[in-house]
Amino acid sequence: MQPLDVFIYLSYLAVTIYVKAICSFREEKWRKLRDFKINWTDDLPLCQLCGVGAAPNCVYGPDGKSTQSHPNEDCHFRFSTDCCFLYGVFNGYDGSRVANFVSQCLTAELLLGQLNFTHSDPDIRRILTQAFDVVEKSYFETIDDALAEKANLQAQLPEGVPFHQLPPQFHKIAERLKALEQEVSGGATAVVALILNNKLYIANVGTNRALLCKCTPDRQNQVIQIGRAHTTDNEEELARLTQLGLDPARLRQTGLITGQSSLRRIGDYKVKFSYTDIDVLSAAKSKPIIAEPEIHGGQTLEGVTGFLLLMSEGLIRALEAAHGPEQANQEMVAMVAAELAQQSSLEAVAQSVVERVKRLHHDAYASGRQRAPHCSRHEDMTLLIRTINYPLSDGSLTPTQGGRIYPVSVPYSNSQSTSKTSVTLSLVMPCQGTLTNGTNTASTLEGGTPTPGQSPTATLQSTNTQTQSSSSSSGDGSLFRQRGSQAAQPDETGRVPPYVDFTQFYRMWGTEHSEGPGQGVLGPQ
Repeated sequence: MQPLDVFIYLSYLAVTIYVKAICSFREEKWRKLRDFKINWTDDLPLCQLCGVGAAPNCVYGPDGKSTQSHPNEDCHFRFSTDCCFLYGVFNGYDGSRVANFVSQCLTAELLLGQLNFTHSDPDIRRILTQAFDVVEKSYFETIDDALAEKANLQAQLPEGVPFHQLPPQFHKIAERLKALEQEVSGGATAVVALILNNKLYIANVGTNRALLCKCTPDRQNQVIQIGRAHTTDNEEELARLTQLGLDPARLRQTGLITGQSSLRRIGDYKVKFSYTDIDVLSAAKSKPIIAEPEIHGGQTLEGVTGFLLLMSEGLIRALEAAHGPEQANQEMVAMVAAELAQQSSLEAVAQSVVERVKRLHHDAYASGRQRAPHCSRHEDMTLLIRTINYPLSDGSLTPTQGGRIYPVSVPYSNSQSTSKTSVTLSLVMPCQGTLTNGTNTASTLEGGTPTPGQSPTATLQSTNTQTQSSSSSSGDGSLFRQRGSQAAQPDETGRVPPYVDFTQFYRMWGTEHSEGPGQGVLGPQ
């Protein structure tokens, strides 16, 4: 062997050993850092001012029964410290690896001393943006070795030959490549809420949603959507991609990019590092799919009474599929307000609302009507509710004892409907209303009866801007009979006078369901 060959060989060997040592050190360093973060965040106290509800994905069969199509991919967190409150809902896809990673590490990037009361709004927006950037880079570091192995194995395969046509000697390599692909694929979208100095900040990446419901001085509910989904329906997102050299018309026509509608994502190495191989993205001058959050705030919460909702895309899409997208925000707020008036636990409120959306979705599919084709399946659903100076129901008192009058609600959909137009009725007493002489004097939800075919919030009026939409509703509680200030006394049969008048409901039900004169009479027996 010539001296030059020996020198080249030894140089190659030294570089190889050095690279392996660096990779091993980096992997060990990140493992320790990751464990450090997780251990610290495990000790953070959970916020007691919020509740979370969830339901897994499902696909309906011909018999109407549902089956879960894949493991749950949603994640969330809800922490409070002496300094601030932090909440997040994460929607994973192609596995839960990215959503789990982000939900763990984003907390550590924000709640281990990075935020304090002295920070200004620009400081907080910068810290939030940097946190998302660091977390995504950290995630890609965890899959570096898998990606390197994947590239090495792909180089050993004959070019242009599909997996199913590979010779037997390459089958083990193909199986290993499939396992590696499953390990490194997937991504997540996120919506994060931060409350610091009594100000609200929302950081959004993707298609989850944040709603803020505020009770106005005239006792109405104002519904504000904070930010917009990063899809091809978002003109600002299309403008961003147009500046990178992409064709907005093609993007609109394509809709889904690698199976997802979101134009901002965390993870998803395929669209981050191989976007030039994706036809609709190939002309981009730089990475078109990004993880940079769109940040709104700080919005002061001084004097605000209401609640904040963070929702995963699956929950939004399920409600929109069942009822249409026009009033989805108002529908959601109405359901939450109704449950807050009945439940004494925020966890129960959130879970009840999720279960109600799940039931509405199923009923729409089973009805076989206009919305049925949109409701053959739904993804994982997560709802986080954070109250803001908003009292929960006190279940210790009955209405006749001066307690809150609970809502009486007929479901939005009638699963036993006939060929006639079904009648829906929702009598919702506001949880913020006060009682004077037994009658409701103020309302934050509608108290009237919807006309046939309308949802209970169909009369809500809304206005839209580029980044926010708001609506309000009110009612006079006229469906509730006026009673004296004293608790009602039982009559000779031991009964007390009813405090809800169902006469109109009985009349409408009888009219709609009667088969002839004298049929279909409904009323108290």
